[in-house]
Parts: sequence; C-alpha cells; structure tokens
Amino acid sequence: MTTRNLDALFHPQAIALVGASNTPGSVGQVIARNLLNAGFAGPVLPVNPRAASLGSSLAYPTVSALPRQVDLAVVATPAETVPGVVAELGAHGCRAAVVISAGVTPDLRQAMLDAARPHLLRVVGPNCLGFISPRVGINASFAHVTPEPGGLALVAQSGAICAAALDWAKPRGIGFSHVISIGDAADVDFGDLLDFLALDPDTKGILVYLESISDARKFMTAGRIAARAKPVVVIKAGRTNAGAAAAFSHTGALAGADAVYDAAFRRAGMLRVGGLRELFDAVTTLSAGLRVHGDRLAILTNGGGAGVMAADALADRGGRVAELQPETVAAINAAAPKTWSHGNPVDIIGDARPALYGRALEALLADRQNDAILVMNCPTAVASSTDAARAVVAAAPTRPFGRPILTCWLGDQAVTEGRRLFVAAGLPTHETPDEAVRAFMHLVDHRRNQELLMQTPADRPPRAADAAAVRGIVDAAVAEGRLTLTDPEARAVLKAYGLPVVEDRTARSPAEAAAAARELGGALALKILSPDISHKSDVGGVALDLQGPADVLEAAEAMLARVRGVRPEAQIDGFVVQPMVNRPGAHELLCGITQDPTFGPVVLFGHGGVATEVLADRSIGLPPLNDVLAGDMIRRTQVCRLLSGFRDQPAADVDAVADVLITLGEIASSVPELAELDINPLLADARGVLCLDARIRLRPPGAAPSRPAILPYPQALERTVALDGGGGLLVRPIRPEDAPRIEDLIDRSTPEDVRLRFASGFRHLPPGWAARLSQIDYDREMALVAQNADGEILGVSRIVGDPEGETAEFALMVRSDRQHRGLGGLLLRAVLDHARARGVKEVWGDVARHNDRMLELADNLGFGRRAGEDVARVKVVKRLDLAPQPA
Repeated sequence: MTTRNLDALFHPQAIALVGASNTPGSVGQVIARNLLNAGFAGPVLPVNPRAASLGSSLAYPTVSALPRQVDLAVVATPAETVPGVVAELGAHGCRAAVVISAGVTPDLRQAMLDAARPHLLRVVGPNCLGFISPRVGINASFAHVTPEPGGLALVAQSGAICAAALDWAKPRGIGFSHVISIGDAADVDFGDLLDFLALDPDTKGILVYLESISDARKFMTAGRIAARAKPVVVIKAGRTNAGAAAAFSHTGALAGADAVYDAAFRRAGMLRVGGLRELFDAVTTLSAGLRVHGDRLAILTNGGGAGVMAADALADRGGRVAELQPETVAAINAAAPKTWSHGNPVDIIGDARPALYGRALEALLADRQNDAILVMNCPTAVASSTDAARAVVAAAPTRPFGRPILTCWLGDQAVTEGRRLFVAAGLPTHETPDEAVRAFMHLVDHRRNQELLMQTPADRPPRAADAAAVRGIVDAAVAEGRLTLTDPEARAVLKAYGLPVVEDRTARSPAEAAAAARELGGALALKILSPDISHKSDVGGVALDLQGPADVLEAAEAMLARVRGVRPEAQIDGFVVQPMVNRPGAHELLCGITQDPTFGPVVLFGHGGVATEVLADRSIGLPPLNDVLAGDMIRRTQVCRLLSGFRDQPAADVDAVADVLITLGEIASSVPELAELDINPLLADARGVLCLDARIRLRPPGAAPSRPAILPYPQALERTVALDGGGGLLVRPIRPEDAPRIEDLIDRSTPEDVRLRFASGFRHLPPGWAARLSQIDYDREMALVAQNADGEILGVSRIVGDPEGETAEFALMVRSDRQHRGLGGLLLRAVLDHARARGVKEVWGDVARHNDRMLELADNLGFGRRAGEDVARVKVVKRLDLAPQPA
C-alpha cells in the first residue's frame, strides 16, 4: 500500500477540470458548478477545446495550455480519451486525478495506468461519483449536495450509495471530513485511503461501503492500522453465496463468502453494520469515546414491557443481562416501592418519581457487575419524563470515560425536552429499546474486535513429525492425477502434524476387511474407500458396531453391493476398518480449511456430525491463529455452551480443540496444494480430542497459489547481536504492541534527529502514527527493531516496497543516545538482506543533504547518489540484484 501523492488529492494548491462543459445538466457542467461554488481557495482551471470560457471563468483548450501546474485534476471526458488525458496531466506535473468517466474498458484502464505510472500520478476511479473535501472547499463530484464539514470520512465503491448517504446526512446535521467514491479502484483503493485517513487529523471516524476487495492483504493491513487509530465502520453489500451447495466438504458448504468477510472485519478491528442509519449511529457512538469492558447490561426502566423488549434485543445480539449484587438490590429496596421487579431489568414502576430514577441509577453505578447502564422512560400522566431526565443527568458521573450510560426516552412530544437534556449533557439517547441495545452491542463488538486486532500469531516450529511423509502423500496424489486424498492418506497427514487420529486398516476386498477385523479385535466400524465418494453415509458406505470378522465380511459384501447400486460410476478401492471409539458424552465437532477467492485460506469450526449443514453452527477465522483467536472462534458458536459442561457432563478440553484450529492454520500455510480439509467429526471431551474422519482435496494442477490475507509474525528473522560497549540486543520484526516503544524512541531523541527522520518539525509523534509504524503486513513492508534487555527499542530500520516488488524505499532511525556504536549500520544491513531475500532489485532512500552521517553510512554500504527535484534532498540508491559490495 502507498499514500504517495495522496496529499495532492486531499490538499491541492490548484485544480484542473478536464471535460468542463457549459451544457446544462451534463456531468461536466454539474462538476464545474460544484467545484467553482464549493469555496476552494486556489484556482480552478477548466479545460475544454470548444469553449473559451466556463461561465465567468476562462477555459483552456488543452492541459498543456494551462498557465500553471495543477496538483489535482478531475477528468470527465469520453472513456477512449482518458489514457491520453492522464498522460498529458502527468507530463504537466499533475500528481493526482479523479477520473469520473464511465465505460473505461479493461484495455483502456491498463493504458490509463501505464500513462500514470512514469509520473507517479495517482488515479481515483474511473467510473465514480467523485471526491468531496468540505473543509478545504472541494466538491469534485456530480453529487446533488455539498455536505457540511465534519469529522467523518466516507469511502464507497458505489457512487449511488455516496449520494444517498449525503442526502440522508444533510438534514441530520452530519458533516464530513472527506467523501471519496472510488468506483472501479484502478489505482487508489480502500487500502490506500484507509492508510491515509488513519493519520488525517480532521477525520475522527471512517465509514466504508464496499462490495468487493481486490487485494485482501493490503486491505487487512491498512484496515488494522486505521482501526487502531479511530473507529472504522463497514457496510458490506452482497450476503449470498450461491456456490456453497456444490462444495466438496462440509467446511466448504458452511464457509460462505459473506461469513469470511465478517471474520476479516473482526480480525481487522472494524465494526460491520447492516444499513446506512446503523452506519452513522455506530460511528457516532464509537467516536464519542465510550468504552465497555464486557457485555453485561443493566436496564433501568419505569415500564416492564420496555424492559422486556430491551432484554430480548440484548439476548438476540449476544449480550447478557447483568446480575444484580445483593447490595444493589438492598439499595433500590430502600428507595423503590415493594412492587419493583427485584431483578434486572430494574422496573421501578410506571409512577416512578425523578428522585427514584436518580437513586436507582446511583445504585447501579455502584454495582461493578455491569458494564453499562441503559436508562429508559415511558411517559405517563403521573410523572414528568423531563424531570426524570434531569435526575438522570444529575446522577450521571461527570468523568467522560467511565461506564457508559445510554438513555431511551420512548415516545415523541412528551420526551423531546428530555432527549434535548441528554444531548446537552453528552449522554447518548435513542428512540427505541432495540436502537439503544444495538448501540451498546456496537461498543461490545468493537471492543472484542479491537482485542483480535492486536493479536499477531508467530510462526510456530513446524509440527509435522514427518514433513517428508506429508510431502510424499501429496506428491503421489498429484502424480496420479488425483485431487482427493484417500481416508488413510488424510489421517496420515493429520497424524504427521501431531493431531490424534483413530487407528485404521485398509482392505481391498471383503475378505481383507475380515482379516483386518481379526487383527484389530473388538467392536469395529467399516467404511467404503472411494476417491469419488465424499459423504460416505449418504450412500450407505458406513457400518458401525460390527462384532468380529464374520460381521465385517457380511457388512462389507452388502456395502459393496449397496454402494455400487447407488453410485455405479464411482471408483471403489476397498474399505477402511477402524476400532469403534467408545467415548460416551463426547461432542462431535467440525474443524476444517477452505480457500476463499478473496482472503485465501480460512479455518472453520462448528457443530459436527451428519447434521452439521442443517445446524449451520459455525465460526470462521483467518490464519494464522493463536490461543486467543482460536478461543474467540470457539466462543462464537452455540456448541461452545455444550463444551463448557452441563448437568453431570464435565467440560471438554477446549484448549485441545483450540490447538487443533491453530494446527489447521499451520497446515493451510505449509501445504500450498491444499484446497479443502474437513475433520468431521472431531470428538472432544474431558480427555481431549480425537479425529475420527477426515477429507482432504487438493488444488488442480496449475491453479494460482493461495495467498493468505494475513502473514504470521516472521519469528525466523529474530536474532541476538552484540555491539561494542552496548551489550546484547534482540533484532526482530516490529509488532503492533511496539507502538508505545516507538513513541518512547521518538521522545528520547533530539529534535534534529526527529526532523531528519520524518522531514517534519513535530517533537512528538502525531496521534495514530505509532500505530501506523508498528502495524505492518510483513510483506511489502518490513521493519526491524533493536531491543535491549529492558525492552526499550533503540533503533528501527524499515523498507516499503512498490506494488510490483521491484523497488523499495528504506528508512532508518537510531535513538540519539545510542548512535555512533554501529547500530544503524547493523539494522540497515539486516533490512537490506531481507529485501534481497525477497527478490527486491533496488532499494532507495530520500536523505536530507546535510544529514552527513546517513550519507556516509549509505556510501559505506555501496549506495550511489542521484540528483532529485528537491535541492535540499539526496536520493541514495543501491542495486540488490548485482554482486554484493564489500562492507
């Protein structure tokens, strides 16, 4: 991802409109009117070869005829002219263009990008509504309204949704920092914009409407950076997955595309909502600074029915009604009539006076067993709703970040003044119980997602006890032209990764099956062995509780005839004989891997057995996983409640289940040929887990390799080094939790060193920068830190690659008091070695001309110097695809 030249989009000095028109109602005329009337302080220069003027503004026949360089251009010309216009703009020094034009074919799109690339000109669009930035007076769109300035940024693929959102927000007084319609997103996409908006001081919350993602890894990295800095709320259109019915495995059938997007948004720390109103409600709630630590809600009301509605809405959304402590009940008893509910919801009866509201709220605030309080009021003739609101405001704590108090004054005319009092006091207020509970659960879900955001699973040591055997199984299947592993092969793969599997024997005939039964002894299970039959029970290919060789022989012969009758075309290779597993009370679970076309491999967990698709109780996670992420997957299912134990049933070993999910994530990354893996059932009880049945399907030969959306923390890059007089240091990749250490590094460096590193005059990192610097994708961007024994970061080296992986920019900073000890050279060599290993051909840096120490280090490491446009800067360049130079 890159934000290069996006400053030209958001903060231009001059704007050109190519395709400006005087024709009433045309796109060119509407954009011109919006641009000229929005209040932009700089010049707006219309370009039209057939018009001498645009209204009272002078027009120019071509881009080359413009009297000055422009930073931003808006292009609204016929599709076939767009590549040429972009080439002209780039040659004229323009650095960003918003291409409104529709009908840009794939060939024209590529020609447009080819024209922009030599000039590093960034393109928004094509086929978009445009770009609006009210704070700087830009409306480069054909929207029907210019929004008021505000703190929300809206990024949308759909121009129609942008226009509808603007129309909805205007009468409600909702303002925007920026509105960006990205259309076909040929160049500037969600990743670029999220990365930029994360650091934009005018943006307090980000709204996203998306229909699809082209680069999942880029989106996830930028989304996680932005979500650490400010609320990011998402609407994802398109919730169906018509292809699920044809899936090979239960995992594939259950892992619908929409569910994968859900998992991705959670992992990125974003909050997903269902509609425009909820989108604005959610970001308003989250931007207010409210925080919760759990999902327990206390409900205070003067209407029993309203309390029941709130409790039902809470249960439907996965929250919990808080348990009242005895002290709380006693405190309310002292103030309320005997007929109050004596539980939660706290119904203090319809004639509740304002003083009772205040005392009851104080009692709930003193109870630490709730995470937020919802206060509701239904208007009556015997008590004033306005006075009740005043009592709530008076009792509410003045500290801004205590437990949230949400309000819901039901009705209209009778509660208007009460709602106004809440707004003035900064207390969130809602019209219905469902809306109030939804706001609470937005806080809960956002907190949970933020916890997932901070997880950075490390590469674990390879768990395969016999990696060569796994490779041999996969290679043999590929050589034979098989895409499906046999049951014994699938279990052998799981066993090689340390997962417990049931013992089995393979038999080619009924007679061999009987011989295997004699060898195994005891009660047995018999299963058909066929590469063409995935769900064996559907064709009568499973027989259980067989006693001895004779039963097995009879069952095998009958099974063979039955399966051939149902599936005459299927290749039958024999039978699998297994001991019956006697684990009464064990739960049947489903664990698996499938490939999502956008996000790559995903791991699925849920209720197993033959009814798994009917129950559809499942959760999805993006690998890599760790204990926290796997535990979250388990908790999101209904079967989790069974695993926790009930009545005389002991709790299952949930840690063992989580370990299976973590291992599946490792299999997904280490077996690139894998398309789907299904363990069904996985038995789980207090003794642990056991894989009873497994299916593995491989990708077709020549299929594009799977690309995980999230790379694991590259633990292999960690190493310990010793510096003269500096003691031992750990050099390792940066992690998200390093953000405070990065701030400390900056704060303990001199202003001059900070200025040289960031080419800026700030003394401390601006809000969000530490999160941006510490949350990276370990793919296009890598940062290595040097950490001492006290956990302090003493220096950072970084490279950021271009989208093609050909070149990368480096940056380096060493804490001021740790310079002149060889640490900078060590870190820069380490990151150059990593770039070389990744296949980067050229690394470059932009260095201040008077930064003598950095220039000397670059010279010593074999960098050459190139002149740039800025006389105060020097571009240093090193080719990595040439023979290495001696240090």
